[in-house]
Amino acid sequence: MNPFDYDNEKLNEKALDIRRDIITLLIESQTGHTGGPLSCADLACALYFNILNHNPRNPDDPRRDLNFYSIGHVSPLIYAVLAEAGYFPLSDLLSFRKFGSHLEGHPKSGPTPGIEVSSGSLGQGLSIACGSAYGIRMDNSNRRVYSIMGDGEQQEGSIWEAVMFAGHYKLDNLCAVIDYNHRQIDGKVEDVLNIAPLAEKYWSFGWNVYEIDGHNMEEILGAYRAASEFRGKPSVIIGQTVMGKGVSFIEDLSEWHGKPPTPEEGEKALAELDTSYSEWSERLRNG
Repeated sequence: MNPFDYDNEKLNEKALDIRRDIITLLIESQTGHTGGPLSCADLACALYFNILNHNPRNPDDPRRDLNFYSIGHVSPLIYAVLAEAGYFPLSDLLSFRKFGSHLEGHPKSGPTPGIEVSSGSLGQGLSIACGSAYGIRMDNSNRRVYSIMGDGEQQEGSIWEAVMFAGHYKLDNLCAVIDYNHRQIDGKVEDVLNIAPLAEKYWSFGWNVYEIDGHNMEEILGAYRAASEFRGKPSVIIGQTVMGKGVSFIEDLSEWHGKPPTPEEGEKALAELDTSYSEWSERLRNG
C-alpha cells in the first residue's frame, strides 16, 4: 500500500524537487549538511514514493513498514522527503534548525511525524532495524524493515554486530541501504578507514547483496523489489553515489559534508537545478 507508486519518470522529477528543497532550506537556515542529503536523494525518494508501505495521513499506522535513518545528519533530505510525501506542510522546511521548530539539526522522534527513531550518533540504526525485524517476524507479520546508512558509518563496530545478528537469524524481512558516496568529513572513506570490499563483507556474514548505481531509478527500484521477494537472508543494497549529486561545484568534495551553501552559492546551485531561491522558497511557503 504505497500511496504514490510513482514510475521512474515521476521519481526522477520528485528527486529533483527534493534536491531543490534541500538547497533552499539550507540557504534559509545557513546551517546543516549538504553533500550527503544530495547523494542519498534518489535512494530515499524511490523508497518513499514507490516501495515503502506507509501512510502519511496516519504515520503511526500499525500496518506500516519501518525505515530507520541511521545517518541523522542527512536531516535536510529526511525532512524534504517527508514534507513532499505529505507528513507535514512544505512550509515547515523553511523553519529548519530555527528556534521553536520541530525540524531539529538531527531528527527527533515525537515532534516530527514520520521519524521512527531519533538519530545522530552513527552506527545505531541497523541495530534498531534488526530488533524490529526480529520482533515483526515473531508476530508473523508481513511488514518489512529498512535502514538507510552512510558509507563512513560502516566503520562503526556496532554495525558489524548488527550485520552478524541479522545474518545469523536470517532476517529476510530486513533491507539495509547504503549511500556509498566515498566521502566523509575528513576525506575519502578509502583514506580515512577503508571499508572495501564492502559487498564481500556483507556476503560473508550471510547477507543477500545488490550493488547498483544509486542514481539510476531503474536499478534502484529493481533492487528494492528483488530484495522484497528474496527469502532466507537479509538484503543489503549498496548504492554507488556521488556526494553532492546534482550540483557541479559541490560534487565529490569532502568540504561540503557538513556545511551549507552561502546565499550566493545556493542561488548558483538552484540555477543548476533549474530554479531560483525566490521561485522555490515561494513554492515552499505556499505548500
